[in-house]
Amino acid sequence: MKEKFMKSVMILLIGGLLTKLLGMLIKIIMSRLIGTEGLGLYMMVLPTFSLFIGIGQFGLPTALSKLVAEKRKNNIRLFFSVLPIAAFVNLLLIITIIVIAPILSTQLLHDARTYLPILAIAIVIPFTSLSSICRSYFFGKEKMTPHVISNLIEDIVRLTLMIIGIPYFLPKGLEYAVCYIILSNVISELSSILILFLFLPKKLQIKKEDLKPKKDYMKESLSIGIPNTTGRLLGSIGYFLEPILLTSTLIAIGYKSKYITIEYGILSGYVMPLLLLPSFFTMAISQALLPIVSREYARKNYESVKRKIKQAITYSLLIGIPITIFFIIIPELPLKLIYHTTEGIAYMRFLAPICLFQYIQSPLSSALDAMGKSRDAMIATAIGVIIRSTLLVILSLLKIGLWGLIIAISINVLAVTFYSLKKVRQHLTI
Repeated sequence: MKEKFMKSVMILLIGGLLTKLLGMLIKIIMSRLIGTEGLGLYMMVLPTFSLFIGIGQFGLPTALSKLVAEKRKNNIRLFFSVLPIAAFVNLLLIITIIVIAPILSTQLLHDARTYLPILAIAIVIPFTSLSSICRSYFFGKEKMTPHVISNLIEDIVRLTLMIIGIPYFLPKGLEYAVCYIILSNVISELSSILILFLFLPKKLQIKKEDLKPKKDYMKESLSIGIPNTTGRLLGSIGYFLEPILLTSTLIAIGYKSKYITIEYGILSGYVMPLLLLPSFFTMAISQALLPIVSREYARKNYESVKRKIKQAITYSLLIGIPITIFFIIIPELPLKLIYHTTEGIAYMRFLAPICLFQYIQSPLSSALDAMGKSRDAMIATAIGVIIRSTLLVILSLLKIGLWGLIIAISINVLAVTFYSLKKVRQHLTI
């Protein structure tokens, strides 16, 4: 089991590294093509995108991975049992986005240019949901290669579309370029789904009975998915509210909209992607951890679960510590090398030590989900959102620019990490 865990981690690490490099390349090309203001506009819409993506998945990928890993059900029928749930949720979301887009863009985000990009989100959501569900099936089977290859193809397609399309739409306006960037996800997600289907066993037989959703499977999937998606929803709501609270508060005390957009673009578009660079390592560890912990916890092999969680946290820290030190000592080097800028150095130095705690959040959250304790992960997220949103408003009133947000982020990360660690220890008495 240890060898299988390490093999899964290594496959996901290699794939994650390649995907991260492609992702960074995509971000570099995008930022250089649309500029700082265009990047700021994209980052203003991104929390809304993340919010609806989280709702659209409805926790079903995690539920499917866990149930497949436990090896107690007809996996094909289980897959087709979660699809109707996803389809219903996505339909409701599409209608919701169309209705609220005018209010969201002008009244909450205070920038009418975000209207078209928000509408584009409605088109993308069904494709991202289906792609995530397909990936989760392979995760439950502990087959990581399909996920890695599909991710790489998806990013290559997205990069190609960006290079070809942005120069065409940019002269029409920044909002059209950002709208195109979001819509490019439709084709990239479709390419990912196609690759995943190619990895299905050639002798796979799907009976007519398998296509019929089973109520018991749907009910069990929802029992896992609802608390999971509630936690993700709370996190996405916090992320969604972040630019709204930030812009509303800072504008109210005299800051200009353009200043806020540019500084928020620097923090969210330059600084945070660099600081969270090791997250693809910890995400790989978490993804490999979930099916193993699900299976061993179902078998009541608690000592094995303890060892795997400790191992995952140790690996995350071994990766995160040297990178954190590097970002503290010479933050200008990666900023200049990757984004051709030195803006955001002070932000990076302050947040780098905090992000070390962020790196171990993912394994802890994955462990709670795998043990069927998604409610605890949900509570941790709720605590973090309340702390972050409250402090953001209070500290922003002190007229310290983006530093109110940065301090709020820091306290949020510490609170969520220590709460999650406490709950994992309680369930396993580590």
